[in-house]
Amino acid sequence: MSELRKDSLSFVEALGQSIANVSPTLTPAVAVVVVVGMAGTASWLVYVLATIALIVVGINIGKLAGKISAAGSFFIYVSRGLGPSWGLLSGWAMLAAYIFTAMALTAATSLFIDALLTALGFSAQVPRVALYAILSFLIWAFATRDIRISSRFGLSMEVISVAIISFVCVLTWAKHGFTIDNAQMTMKGSSWSAVGQAIVFGIFSYVGFESAATLGKETRNPKVVIPRAIILTPILAGTFFIITTFIITQGFGDDTAKLAGSSSPMTDLVAGMSPIWAILVYVGAAVSCFACALASINSFSRMLFSLGRYQFVHKSMGAVHHQHKTPHVAVTVGAILNFLVCWAFSSHSETDLLGFFGTIASFGFIIVYMLCSIAAPVFLAKSGEAKSGDYIMGGLGTVFMALSLVGSVYPVPAAPYNYFPYGFAAYMLVGVIWFFVLKARMPQVLLGIEHDLETVNS
Repeated sequence: MSELRKDSLSFVEALGQSIANVSPTLTPAVAVVVVVGMAGTASWLVYVLATIALIVVGINIGKLAGKISAAGSFFIYVSRGLGPSWGLLSGWAMLAAYIFTAMALTAATSLFIDALLTALGFSAQVPRVALYAILSFLIWAFATRDIRISSRFGLSMEVISVAIISFVCVLTWAKHGFTIDNAQMTMKGSSWSAVGQAIVFGIFSYVGFESAATLGKETRNPKVVIPRAIILTPILAGTFFIITTFIITQGFGDDTAKLAGSSSPMTDLVAGMSPIWAILVYVGAAVSCFACALASINSFSRMLFSLGRYQFVHKSMGAVHHQHKTPHVAVTVGAILNFLVCWAFSSHSETDLLGFFGTIASFGFIIVYMLCSIAAPVFLAKSGEAKSGDYIMGGLGTVFMALSLVGSVYPVPAAPYNYFPYGFAAYMLVGVIWFFVLKARMPQVLLGIEHDLETVNS
């Protein structure tokens, strides 16, 4: 049986997978308006606190990645700590998280391509369904090739887009004489309660930072490289979010109502400059979103591959391309699902799809982050390696994610967001039912999983 290409990725390429999956450009390009709408002048502080929370979670995941190298990553991590049943359900949750992230970013890519074509003077727009088809095909084409191509492409695109956003921010800050905005430093017009409410959405800006873990079988020295990539990603992304949010808010003259109502804050900032800057912003945002969609399909396919190898899903998902050494069947399934769901909801605006799919994906991420935070100290305790700091970090990560989960459902959001928690719960129930069916019909599969988890990757 063919295997994934081992020892093919460096630290930079593993880091590129995680950074691309975060899509740092998306926050200053779109997501910042949501946070500012809730937290006002304290929005930069929201990202400070969110960064701290995700670094804690990253440390917990990093401890597991430092002991276990596997394509299924979170499925394996949670299984080793809490047992195969919790592991399989975490893998099931992460499948939804990654595929819905890909869908959200495919819609966002389409949005910025439309805006770019308009800025270039094209009156006729490309039909949205055609764009979804083209983007899904390109994702498939990159993802089925050597993983090194996808990782390098993703990192290169993010470097370009972050450079564009950063340069626009420097120009904006220069207009204010590079001064520190006192209104933001004193949280003028905001409050700590507003910060607490906005942190929930702030955390959503980081989801995908852990995706380097899905490359555990394909990375050189993974037990060192993967933890470093997972911990460094929220540090780098968080620093970028804090600085750009501060400068964008100052650039709008601390008029948070105006900023919260903007559909494209970065292009509003360059409105008085040369039109080339608006075009560059759209180019940067489009390539960043596409890189994130690609990284999400890469992560989805590795998770599906691992579940296929353990026969939790059809064993064909565990197939590997003989030449490219990629899980091509799982990639194909992901690309097809990506197109079909985007097509099915194409009557909605792309900003709506970004919100819909992103919210659904967030439930999966938060659940798995919480389970990993619980599993890390439990797993270390089994081998007698757990220290008091491990329990503290595990507890903090669990509390942070539990609060995020509660905050995403209460107060009850407006429709259709109020239905999404029930939809995700129904999806998880399907996984639970399938687990018991598998246990009844093929008990040897679950026994094999348990035995394998106790003997490999120790």
